[in-house]
Amino acid sequence: MEAFLLSTGIVALAEMGDKTQLLSLVLAARFKRPWPIVWGILVATLLNHALAGAVGAWVMAAVGPDTMRWVLGASFIAMAGWMLIPDKLDEDEATAKPGWGVFFATTWAFFLAEMGDKTQIATVALGAQYEPLIAVVAGTTLGMMLANAPVVFFGQAIVQRVPIKAVHAVAAGIFLVLGVSVLLGWV
Repeated sequence: MEAFLLSTGIVALAEMGDKTQLLSLVLAARFKRPWPIVWGILVATLLNHALAGAVGAWVMAAVGPDTMRWVLGASFIAMAGWMLIPDKLDEDEATAKPGWGVFFATTWAFFLAEMGDKTQIATVALGAQYEPLIAVVAGTTLGMMLANAPVVFFGQAIVQRVPIKAVHAVAAGIFLVLGVSVLLGWV
């Protein structure tokens, strides 16, 4: 349960103001069909985060727990710094291929936008740190959905009321505490 709850919280916070959240807003404004967009986000996130979590678990098995403790601690501390840098949406990630349905366009755009993204890197680190992997993937996916589904449905009203800098600062603090805790062997 710890892996699930921590994964949910970390990704939900890390996703605030992230480029995939901006992508949710762009897709909602462009297609005006929220349900296929939400389903596309879910499928893309499940695929991407399952892959990322598996990579994290594989790396943990390959390098061993002592080395991985230092890698994870440094990774979480680096994520803390990265959280303080706002994301921007690349123009090619916001556009759908002509002739694709809303669901497939969303799935493809989200899967690509998540490659190398903060939440994917966090999922790799969480997959290396916690078992079972399904709890990590379920948690990170829920966190992604908690951050993005409301944007699809309520868009601009949410973006104008949420203090993104404060959310990023809280998320950075959580990543910093996790990193230091891992390095000190507390987690």
